[in-house]
Amino acid sequence: MNDAKVTPLRKAQPCPECGRPSTRDNYPFCSDRCRSVDLNRWLVGGYAIPVTEVGENQDEDQDDRG
Repeated sequence: MNDAKVTPLRKAQPCPECGRPSTRDNYPFCSDRCRSVDLNRWLVGGYAIPVTEVGENQDEDQDDRG
């Protein structure tokens, strides 16, 4: 089989961990190592959505529907 005749479905993007071009087997990462590093960050809570606390003098429901 000649891989030179295969047209990639998507352009290689930079790896979100190290910046090297992504590979087809580990997309969007460049290697299994970078994929594992990202998975570990998810598992230990390294990625989180910031939450703002509601102050005592602010209404919890800030729309004017009543």
